[in-house]
Amino acid sequence: MSQRTTFLNPIVASSGDPWVFKHTDGYYYFMATKAKCLELTRSRTLTGLAEGDKKVIWSPEPGGSYSYNLWAPEIHHLDNRWYIYYTANDGGGDDSRRICVLENEAANPLEGQWVWRGALQTPVPGLDGTVMSLRDQLYFLYAGYGHFPDYGSAIYIMRMSNPWTLEGEHHLLTAPTLSWEKQGGMAINEGPVILQRNNRIFMVYSASTTWSEDYALGMLTMSEAADPLQPLSWEKSMSPVFCKSAENGIFATGHNSFTHSPDGKEDWIVYHALPSAGADVSLRATRIQKFGWKVDGTPDFGVPCRDTLAQTVPSGE
Repeated sequence: MSQRTTFLNPIVASSGDPWVFKHTDGYYYFMATKAKCLELTRSRTLTGLAEGDKKVIWSPEPGGSYSYNLWAPEIHHLDNRWYIYYTANDGGGDDSRRICVLENEAANPLEGQWVWRGALQTPVPGLDGTVMSLRDQLYFLYAGYGHFPDYGSAIYIMRMSNPWTLEGEHHLLTAPTLSWEKQGGMAINEGPVILQRNNRIFMVYSASTTWSEDYALGMLTMSEAADPLQPLSWEKSMSPVFCKSAENGIFATGHNSFTHSPDGKEDWIVYHALPSAGADVSLRATRIQKFGWKVDGTPDFGVPCRDTLAQTVPSGE
């Protein structure tokens, strides 16, 4: 049990694209963009991620096709094995960017051996891969680049035959067509993440450029019984579901993940943000905040809290 009763954001400095996975072993596993390597953190508490056990679990071979710009790593536990999905390229432009997969059979992912399972063969180059499990079928979602005249990336979904192999066509779920998705000089949808509750699936994504103060979260909603490969199964929210608060001094709120309190009673959003408008992206830091649910069964993420606000630690810490 933690001795702290309150905490202050940010909980981890210099950490863009934060991913938190709460496993059945009672630990939180945390990853964020390091660019040149993949580092995994294990912590008993959500607010203690900065002090958790850390290990660099992957450093790519020098000069390889997937040795540069390692971004947005996510750790998942699928079929009783650990998998990490991360973006990498050859040091050139977006055309060489792919999502790569590592596998580890050990019970503790800080131990054992991480095995390269290859780069996923997406129909277009892309980044920010994540996995959804629905009715015993795995689906892969990612932000794909295309030769579009009016936007940079859109979010696609595909079926998976196993955690490192895609099958079939990809289907476009959302493109940045709304004004708040086009801030910072580019029109972008990226960073998909899945939230399942109340017989619905919510696909939350990041919109606009990560360096823009208006980087924000959008959302698609689908009935759990629907076919996720059908774009018409999803309804897009016309406004951001989580965005900057100039009043609270929090900007560029994006690239998030979701988790629970240690006792499983509370829902928490994990996200990166900047401390001022126009701040350099190197100042992106990980913040967490408890969120609730509206009477219609959709998530209520509220407004990002001021960093000086003492928040109550997650239930069970």
